[in-house]
Amino acid sequence: MAPEVTVEHTYDDLHPCYEIHNVSCILTSTPSTVCVLLSVFLGSMSVVTICGNLFVIISIIYFKQLHTPTNSLILSLAVADLLVGLVVFPFNLEFSVSSCEFSENVFCKVRNSLDITLCTASILNLCCISIDRYYAVCHPLTYRTKINVHVVVIMIVVSWSVSLLLTIGLAMAGLHQDKCLEECSIDVQLAIILGLLCSFYLPVILMLCIYLKIFLVAQRQVRSIQGTKSGATASKMERKATKTLATVMGVFLMCWSPFFLCFSFQLLKHVSVSVAVIESLSWLTRSNSMLNPFIYAFFYSWFRSAFRLIIFGKIFQGDFSGSKLH
Repeated sequence: MAPEVTVEHTYDDLHPCYEIHNVSCILTSTPSTVCVLLSVFLGSMSVVTICGNLFVIISIIYFKQLHTPTNSLILSLAVADLLVGLVVFPFNLEFSVSSCEFSENVFCKVRNSLDITLCTASILNLCCISIDRYYAVCHPLTYRTKINVHVVVIMIVVSWSVSLLLTIGLAMAGLHQDKCLEECSIDVQLAIILGLLCSFYLPVILMLCIYLKIFLVAQRQVRSIQGTKSGATASKMERKATKTLATVMGVFLMCWSPFFLCFSFQLLKHVSVSVAVIESLSWLTRSNSMLNPFIYAFFYSWFRSAFRLIIFGKIFQGDFSGSKLH
């Protein structure tokens, strides 16, 4: 996700694929070795993101065992992440922060809009999954009645709607600023702060509180049955749940926090941030879309079984939709 930022332009901190023409001050591309290697690396990230999320989507749609409300949320997340790999990655390879800072054309505006919409949708879907897990662990007896198909559909619609409205609001604020120049700087800054709250800080606070509650409830449940025959099994499940939750939040915060903290700091303190830093942190946020399939799918054996059937082409050799996944 790459909202518009104020960056400090120098000859040394430009993107390795661009340079400033000394006479005309026009930004031109430079197909250097570093640029080629960078393009190959980021292109590989795009391919892995597309393939990983495509496996998740096919698995959930094809196998009947995976037709659950929880997996519907994971499906929505995978769609958002797939579009990040399919659309946002290529757009940002061609129209980077560097090039768009020097030439704000229609493609740069499209890039920003897609970036904000899809990355916000990914974050909000992660937030919905945490809510689903909260009811599954903390209220197991009422889980099926509270988190049903209708509730999940509403959660998915709200996630995507908020993402679109946030993008539209920021785009309108930008257009308004272009018309009235410095007179609208306060309104635009407020719009950006509201966008940061809705797209990152509030979802992060909610997820941290939810996962902390899940962890505490899981520990309490294990302690209540210690000494019974199922105590050892429960302890093992607790360790796995703890590991999963720690991985989920650890990877998420590792990918997203640096960019938003840097952006918030420069917004509030009015400091300049180099292009290299913004460029690197922007790509770090998008890497979360590549890692999500590994976190939310590879942790579960039934997804691994589904992936094996897809990779080896078993689903094209007969009807395996009703197969028991282990």
